[in-house]
Amino acid sequence: MRTKSNKSYTFQEPISAYQILEKAAEILSDRYIRTDAFINPQATMDYLSCKLGGYDKEVFAVMMLDSQHRFIEFRELFLGTIDSATVYPREVVKTVLEANAAAVIFAHNHPSGNSEPSQADRAITKRLSEALGLIDVRVLDHIVVGETSTSFAERGLL
Repeated sequence: MRTKSNKSYTFQEPISAYQILEKAAEILSDRYIRTDAFINPQATMDYLSCKLGGYDKEVFAVMMLDSQHRFIEFRELFLGTIDSATVYPREVVKTVLEANAAAVIFAHNHPSGNSEPSQADRAITKRLSEALGLIDVRVLDHIVVGETSTSFAERGLL
């Protein structure tokens, strides 16, 4: 709890669940930043669960990595509804180029809690992989965050 002080009294301001998850993601990022840990699917899933697990709407995000697969930046790109988010390949490519990333990991949450990839998830991953392949950016994984997390790479879906 954070402490706020007023001239005559001090009180505790409660910390929200979102703030706790953000702090956990920050700790994981600090631990793994500028190392090769984000090629480890479990470390990546832990980080992404903290970043995306608390949303009640679908959010599509990209982790951008350098040529050694070290963390550059995490960016939430698209906010959707309770069961879908529209993803625009052009915007993904633009964001990746701005960060000068050599590799990416896609991630999105399923607010339902079911982390099983849908046909739409598979289709957009294929489209994005093809688009990024044209500019020599590797797609290392796509992680679906629900009650558990599912890795496309671990499932052989990439």
